Amino acid sequence: MRYYVDPFGCAKNQVDAENMMLYLNNAGWSAAPDAADADIIIVNSCGFIQSAKQESINAVLGWRKLHPGKKILLAGCLAQRYAQKLAQSLPEADGFFGIDDISQIAAAVHSVIGAKNETPRKSPTALRPLLSFPGSAYVKISEGCDNNCTFCAIPLIRGPLRCRAVADIVDECRGLLARGIKELCVIGQDIGSYRSGGAGLPELLNAIAELEGNFWVRLLYIHPDHFPLPILDLMERDRRFLPYFDIPFQHASPKILAAMNRRGSAEDYLALAATIRQRIPAAVIRTTFLLGFPGETDADFAALLDFQQKLRADWLGCFAYSREEETPACTMKNQVPAKTAIRRQRQVEERQIPITAKSVDRFIGENLDVLLEERFEGGDGGAPLWLGRLYCHAPEVDGAAVVIDGGMEAQAGDVIPCTVAARKGVVDLEVRAG
Repeated sequence: MRYYVDPFGCAKNQVDAENMMLYLNNAGWSAAPDAADADIIIVNSCGFIQSAKQESINAVLGWRKLHPGKKILLAGCLAQRYAQKLAQSLPEADGFFGIDDISQIAAAVHSVIGAKNETPRKSPTALRPLLSFPGSAYVKISEGCDNNCTFCAIPLIRGPLRCRAVADIVDECRGLLARGIKELCVIGQDIGSYRSGGAGLPELLNAIAELEGNFWVRLLYIHPDHFPLPILDLMERDRRFLPYFDIPFQHASPKILAAMNRRGSAEDYLALAATIRQRIPAAVIRTTFLLGFPGETDADFAALLDFQQKLRADWLGCFAYSREEETPACTMKNQVPAKTAIRRQRQVEERQIPITAKSVDRFIGENLDVLLEERFEGGDGGAPLWLGRLYCHAPEVDGAAVVIDGGMEAQAGDVIPCTVAARKGVVDLEVRAG
């Protein structure tokens, strides 16, 4: 029997999809390269914001139209939160599977297709199929979240914070490195909140640092109110831990931050960024802003623009507020019109362009390693080129490095030394191998 996974959502969702594939493979299934060749289509959905929900639902509708006779299972966050409602309103799906226990995916699939369930064999999660580009893998260290930001539905979907044991995480990292992975991306809803057996994030990273080999460790999603400063000590002495900091500040207005259930202030956040840059001169800071939160006035927005100018983040993503049912923000007064939120979002994005361009320019002339991801034809005279990433590029969300091949022998997933030659456009860098 063959399955086809159509994945949606964030990196945490991707790990869920990879583990679903592992459990299915262990139960005797195999992945189909195309949905047309599969016995069942699994849509691993996102339920974070309205646009993501609709995208996942549209995927089910689209697959049903293309393959009216196939079985379709809606899995993931959307199924976790709305299974009962969707069972009535989405007959195009033959079944629903949440995220409470990913190991039960084979039983759910067998139930949908009417086959006898086979007891799957066990395999380490480090052996799971990877949906990332070659050379990179996500390592999810926790599930759920206790921050209870008033706009966020994650606690409703994934529950409270639960953290994996240090030894379990280190074993997974060891196994991934043995497979040839060069970049370990440590993820969670907020990895700064990691706690297990008396260990926090600094202790976990020190345990990973004991692994031998030349590899990258990239840290993603650290809530600014929980930033553990001791991780800077490790980065100063071990260059394998990339000086890349993904810190979602979200806003700067005291009123809006308080309404979001965030304890910090613009001054606190600017001080944190200054400390990071003073301790780690090569630091790259990515952040996100949320525009149009209930009660956001022109004065609040002006405070955010001022913060943006002072912060000068290397990378910035911004999102218009999505009103999610059952979250505290859903019932707050003074909901901001969507048009206003989108207009403010675009203004922030426009102001960020010269900031990011100047940040990218600082890498020109530097000798840096590049993780190669994809080779294609199309350089000068049809010469082959590579797309890859420097330490300043997180997977899929930042710019890229366009590598001039020069006849080198390499394959996707290799890390090679390069010299940054120029900026291409606003965010991409041209680099030359060697």
